[in-house]
Amino acid sequence: MPNLALDPEQNLSTFRKLALGTWRTAYDPSVYGSITLHVRAALEYIAAFRAATGRHLTITHLMARAAAAVLERVPDANVLLRRGKIYRRRDIGVFFQVALTDPNTGKIDLSGATIHDPQRKSLLAICDELDASFAAVRTSRAGALARMRRLAALVPLRAVSSLLEWTSFAAYTLNLDLRWAGVPRDAFGSLMITNVGGLGLEEAYVPLVPYSRVPLLLALGAIREVPVARDGGVAVEPVMKVCATLDHRLLDGSHAAAMSATLRAWIEDPFTHFDRIPARPVAVPVVASTAHVE
Repeated sequence: MPNLALDPEQNLSTFRKLALGTWRTAYDPSVYGSITLHVRAALEYIAAFRAATGRHLTITHLMARAAAAVLERVPDANVLLRRGKIYRRRDIGVFFQVALTDPNTGKIDLSGATIHDPQRKSLLAICDELDASFAAVRTSRAGALARMRRLAALVPLRAVSSLLEWTSFAAYTLNLDLRWAGVPRDAFGSLMITNVGGLGLEEAYVPLVPYSRVPLLLALGAIREVPVARDGGVAVEPVMKVCATLDHRLLDGSHAAAMSATLRAWIEDPFTHFDRIPARPVAVPVVASTAHVE
């Protein structure tokens, strides 16, 4: 009699195949930490921005710009590891994980979209670009990673790890442009963000993704109201927990402290740091998307 009664899992999603090919062991250099942000001012800013522009601004859009500010403040975090040496990126990219349903299996799957150099873009431009990218990923399976995901879906499970390692080696170690092979340029950017709050989770710590060479991942929790101390009394405030996973080979506590201070400043004082709210409504172009979570 066997030790356990087991049946092999059938019809794995594309993401599950990628995950099995990515992590061979539970050992890694991850460091975890979190901060709790007071978001009342951010919610007020979002409401004012929506009223003035007609755009469906969300915390996700704000995080794209705030994350870029974090990397500008701490350029040591905007790096990758090649051949055992640290290289600093000249550009900033923010990758957002996107939840979707696999049309073949009906299972929950993951993909993503990257916005490049959001520090050089207005919030209006960030809204339009991310909305269009999220819609493309969710509805048409398009986007930067679509061709790579389709290829992974066809590759036998035992070969997925080799495919990911080869792609990472060619794209990052050799620094080759692989767009001819369907691999987008700088597909994962400088850091990754996933909005677990859209799934109803208040906090989660996401794992490092070795083949992406990204040393920093942020998980945005659900906004919730909690009692907080204020002026010697107790008040109810909306808060959001942000959980971070860092590659300890590249980042440490001093980096985390500087990055969290910058993120807190932008999110908790948005009227000072983000774009000025337009005085008059801005004409709204036709954008075929509202497909993302708050």
